[in-house]
Amino acid sequence: MNLIKFNQSDHCVHFSCPERSVSPAVHILLYVCSAAVVLLTVCGNLLVIISVFHFKQLHTPTNTLVLSLAVSDFFVGAFVMSPMFIWMIESCWKFGKSFCTVFWLISGFLTILSIYNITLIAVDRYLALSNPFFYMSRVSVKITRIIIVFEWCVVVAYILALLYSNGNLMNFAMCPGECFLLLNDVWSVINLAFSFIFPLSVIIILYTLVFVIAKKHATAIRELNNHTRPNKQKITSKSMKSERKAAKVLGILVSVFLICLLPYFIYSLLGDLIKIQTDTFQKLMIVGCLNSTINPVIYALFYPWFRRCIKLIITLQIFQTDSAVINVLS
Repeated sequence: MNLIKFNQSDHCVHFSCPERSVSPAVHILLYVCSAAVVLLTVCGNLLVIISVFHFKQLHTPTNTLVLSLAVSDFFVGAFVMSPMFIWMIESCWKFGKSFCTVFWLISGFLTILSIYNITLIAVDRYLALSNPFFYMSRVSVKITRIIIVFEWCVVVAYILALLYSNGNLMNFAMCPGECFLLLNDVWSVINLAFSFIFPLSVIIILYTLVFVIAKKHATAIRELNNHTRPNKQKITSKSMKSERKAAKVLGILVSVFLICLLPYFIYSLLGDLIKIQTDTFQKLMIVGCLNSTINPVIYALFYPWFRRCIKLIITLQIFQTDSAVINVLS
């Protein structure tokens, strides 16, 4: 998750790993449930990745951005969730200082990457609705891929800069049994602006504009439906409905994303004003991670093509000749 600033003296005084207060049965149940969530996250996002990669009909700019988001969510499930669940269940960090640093850098990278994937999706929907002719003629899968590669490189460069420029990052005194990375004052401000304020502002502004444009399109479609239209107008109406539906689904995606991550960000921003409780912080991190689990469920609920793809993948029909050109959008 996001790297944050903690007051070290508030966390390291007289801290030791508490003994478990739950029964062995409950302890096992917690691990089983955690494993199920991790498996659902990994498998769900893997299905999205395979679907968009394999079926040529899904090779669109918007789905390419969805693919990038699914990849980051897959890595969250594969590398972040398991240590996070174990830390919460055991009430103690058991993996040592070195892995703590790696854990925070990976989770920070994936969180920032997910935020900017959502930001790019907001930009994509805004362009598709506000200027559809420009979007169809200029925004291609190739250009989208270049933008995604650039996005990943920028986030990697930011994490590396954070790693080597923040004086406190590599030389902090970790509390026994806890795992927190300390940012100095300068990097706390930079990190707040880069990973939270700027992308969140872009997302909110663009989706507000998307909502306004979608309302105008709905009015235009109703007016067109009240008159006899030539074929071109019928195609335009169908296209407008399709774009509005895509904006609605991705708007749900963004809303769930904000609901999952905003509590964590707000709580972490209050680190200098309140005494952060480790258990509360862990729970908010888990809620943030669950966004990676929920995203494939949203696709399954609102995208018929994803349900068709799941059926084809599970039944191994994707290994048949010319399976990549199967019509999954009808």
